[in-house]
Amino acid sequence: MVSQINVTPLVDVMLVLLVIFMVTAPIIQQGVAVTLPKVKAEALPGKEEQFVVSITRGSEIYLNDAKLSAAELTDKLKAISQERPDRQVFIRADDQVPYGEVIRTMAAIKSAGIENVGMVTEMPASDSSAEPPPRTRKEGERGSAGP
Repeated sequence: MVSQINVTPLVDVMLVLLVIFMVTAPIIQQGVAVTLPKVKAEALPGKEEQFVVSITRGSEIYLNDAKLSAAELTDKLKAISQERPDRQVFIRADDQVPYGEVIRTMAAIKSAGIENVGMVTEMPASDSSAEPPPRTRKEGERGSAGP
């Protein structure tokens, strides 16, 4: 008597799991929907969990996914900066948000004691139809010159 392992049920289960992950992966996107300004800049390397402050078109402020006021943002970031003063915070502002609102948010972050503030942007669309990944730029860094 020769015993063999029937792999057909295993393959069926794996294909079902693959389909489930393929369907649910696009649904699980995190973050606040904002339209980022498009500029040319090099991406900054990420080392650890990032804190992202998002500003929507309605001037709502989010720290990662939590909606906060400017005062609450400062309080949360003060606690974070006391634990790790070298933490970096990225600002993702919709391109329709007034400049003054972005500066007020940046001032709230700076008043919390966080000095490393980065701005998140997207590369301008090129001839290819694929959307490029978002890029980040540190405060004070200049974009590349030219078209």
